[in-house]
Amino acid sequence: MNPVELLRDRLGDLTHLLDDSALTRGIYSSDASLYRVPPLVVARPENRDQLIALVRAALECRLPVTVRGAGTSCAGNAVGAGLVIDVAKHLNRIHVVDERTRTAVIDPGVVQETLQRAAAPHGLRLGPDPSTSSRCTVGGMIGNNACGPRALGYGRMSDNVVELEIIDGHGQLRVLGRDDFPELRSLVMAHLGVIRTEFGRFSRQVSGYSMEHLLPEKKFDVAKFFAGTEGTLGIITRATVRLTPDPSHRLMVALGYPSMDRAGDDISRLLKFRPTACEGLDRRIVDVVIRKRGADSVGRLPAGEGWMFVELAGEDPAEVRDRAEALLAEADTRAGWIVEDQEQAASLWKLRADGAGLAGVSLDKPAYGSWEDAAVPPEHLGDYLRDFEALLARHGLHSLPYGHFGDGCVHARIDFPFEAPDGRARYRAFMLEAAEMVASHGGSMSGEHGDGRARSELLPRMYSPEALKLFGAVKHLFDPENLLNPGVLVDPEPTDSNLRMVAATVSPLNLEDPEFVARVHQCSGVGKCLSDTTASGGVMCPSYQATRDEKDSTRGRARALQEMVNGSLITGGWRSREVAEALDLCLSCKGCSRDCPTGIDMAAYKSRVTHERLKGRLRPRNHYSLGWLPRWGRLITKLPGIGPLINVVGAAPGLGSLMKWAAGVDGRRQIPRFASRSARRRTTLPEGGGKGPVLIWVDSFSDCFESNSFAAVVQVLARLGYAPRALNEKACCGLTWISTGQLDGARRQLRHAAAVLAPFVEQGIPIVGVEPSCTSVWRSDAPELLPGDTNVKALKGKVLTLAEFLAKDPDFLPPDLSGHTIVAQPHCHHASVIGWQTDRALLKATGAELVQVGGCCGLAGNFGVEIGHHEVSVKVFEHDLGPAVTANPEAIVLADGFSCQTQLKGLAGRDSMSLAELLATHPARSA
Repeated sequence: MNPVELLRDRLGDLTHLLDDSALTRGIYSSDASLYRVPPLVVARPENRDQLIALVRAALECRLPVTVRGAGTSCAGNAVGAGLVIDVAKHLNRIHVVDERTRTAVIDPGVVQETLQRAAAPHGLRLGPDPSTSSRCTVGGMIGNNACGPRALGYGRMSDNVVELEIIDGHGQLRVLGRDDFPELRSLVMAHLGVIRTEFGRFSRQVSGYSMEHLLPEKKFDVAKFFAGTEGTLGIITRATVRLTPDPSHRLMVALGYPSMDRAGDDISRLLKFRPTACEGLDRRIVDVVIRKRGADSVGRLPAGEGWMFVELAGEDPAEVRDRAEALLAEADTRAGWIVEDQEQAASLWKLRADGAGLAGVSLDKPAYGSWEDAAVPPEHLGDYLRDFEALLARHGLHSLPYGHFGDGCVHARIDFPFEAPDGRARYRAFMLEAAEMVASHGGSMSGEHGDGRARSELLPRMYSPEALKLFGAVKHLFDPENLLNPGVLVDPEPTDSNLRMVAATVSPLNLEDPEFVARVHQCSGVGKCLSDTTASGGVMCPSYQATRDEKDSTRGRARALQEMVNGSLITGGWRSREVAEALDLCLSCKGCSRDCPTGIDMAAYKSRVTHERLKGRLRPRNHYSLGWLPRWGRLITKLPGIGPLINVVGAAPGLGSLMKWAAGVDGRRQIPRFASRSARRRTTLPEGGGKGPVLIWVDSFSDCFESNSFAAVVQVLARLGYAPRALNEKACCGLTWISTGQLDGARRQLRHAAAVLAPFVEQGIPIVGVEPSCTSVWRSDAPELLPGDTNVKALKGKVLTLAEFLAKDPDFLPPDLSGHTIVAQPHCHHASVIGWQTDRALLKATGAELVQVGGCCGLAGNFGVEIGHHEVSVKVFEHDLGPAVTANPEAIVLADGFSCQTQLKGLAGRDSMSLAELLATHPARSA
């Protein structure tokens, strides 16, 4: 009996918790690190008792166990070859928030931001604030001893742990902070010398076990000691963590230096002013942000090539300001000031955050973690930064370092040459030399992310043989069979074992299409798609918000594609059943193309995979109905009486159901009503127009279905003095071919449309699109599908939205809508590809109260009407758009997208209008 069958036998009624499908194993084979270790089986316990039963059963079967929260571990801490237990899916209950004791009792899978929201009404928060706080779990933060930028003020996670209930490698439940551990106490007493000399030397010494917490003078605090043990000594079943009040007043000091290392030289003299945060970066990061986000995204900076942003906090504003002025006077630079404006301070913190996110995707080649968060005592930071740059140069590598300078912690993603034949060897050589270098500065291989598979092998460079033996002895006390996260910290795997990118470079698909392989491997696993980005106006990832299943996240799909490339677990290449399953619920919203820090464009990948899978084969019937919808629409509106007839048939109970089935449409959907004639034929274009002609590019949806959007655009432009014009020949962008993976057909449509439209650009005639999803094709899909087409190149950025066009006209004045509320649903392609900021500025200028809805409407073109997608489509609608319109029953509902309008009508019974209709029906205010 194999280990998984044996585990099923032990679990009895709980076998439904186990999933050993190739897709799930593939998705959980990686975290946010370089490593790929496929598990034998994955489990998602629904409560604490099930978690305990799973661990005990696995231990009885001698099956290794690795616990996973959000899977955002950068060092390979959350992958394992046996049983991987996902505690984030269900174990996410906050049991108690106690204002009196300033503590919270929680399950290990509680997301940090969720706990922050629960503690905020009490004026409290969990101190550490890693960049992944919107999805990382508190159990994972304890496992890695997470810190974040404000550890100077709030401490590490170990400083915020009160009591932990764990299950150890014996299968015993222990309460750390309450139970006695006599054998551990005896072991510590026998090694006091090595513990006092080698551990706890500076705040960010996170590597290895933090033995200093077990010293008698530290009151033998086993709960604090457990933080940072990375699941190797026990599995958290419940945690009590400390909450702390936020200071009432904060003030930033911005300092400029000739270089980043000079800033590092200065930090130790500034720590006496008790900053809560001190972040450092240099010109390279700033240039990246300007290149990616524009010059306006960078706030005013002091003169220099390197900067530190120092935050001071306290209850007395005068005292905080006195400290800030004293710090400014003490700093070894005259380039600096106190940032008085809180908005400016926020923009500088955002500069640092944006730069960190872009650092991994802004070099000429992909950059990776692994040597990601080394730390040195702050007094050695300047020397370390200089030595680090020299080390990179010796190895021919590049990076954009930045970090928590107050703690001596430096983050760096490096362009390791994994694609080269000797890439693995070069990676290993760098890691070993980097370890020697950081140890020479008295530093730690890890400053906040843990050692994991990346750095555990390097611990002998930092610790003595006696200290390493002590680690082994501690591990044996808690986990004598080495079944808890083996390969990490004690008896570690080599740092260059199980590297995901090395395996990818030798795959057959990499030889066939290395560009596609590189693109799907851009996903670093950081997991922003697992957070609720829609709450802040984002789009990604609507299907995950609906199902909360990892396979339906952008990361999960990227992992499935990476496993398809690898070919050892998910087989079948483009026609893999597992890949088809992972991509099935992707709405092709393109939200990830904007919201994902690494620029994943899952809509494009899905289209490509669908194209390859069905190449030369009979396609699903909806590909011929919905995928060729522009053809059918043109035919229907050309033939007199056909449109109204189809509308009647589609609404009839029997015939309508048959027609929907034949088209591959879910029977619960209402078929949009076709127009009797095309919009171009039923709209009279005005003559004249002193401002000259404007071409209105009419998409198939606006042209062939009942819609007033085209006529409204005509009216708005004519009222401003333009001469609206429309094409007399077909110019389809091929969107429905793209979304159904018919890329050869899409290229034909695009090539023809570009040839028709490009001459207007050459003549200087502006082009305004009506449907956002079609307009966005010219910004993204068209250049990717036809990269060498000169007509497509001429059109990029030239097919404008109505708001973009109006923003260029100094005569345009928005209507006065004061007293009105507008609930606006930006089409997901509009928000993600084009950007909705111009529309937002226009609507804000009307004086109306604007409620901008995040997320996707859930219909997403053909997705929501296809058989098998209705339930998810409805759940996506109910996540953002549905509640927004319900909460504002008297509001004007604005939706430019045909899909959004259809979804609103079908699921909420709400009529909506496009921006053009809003402007056409509300006259402009007087100048």
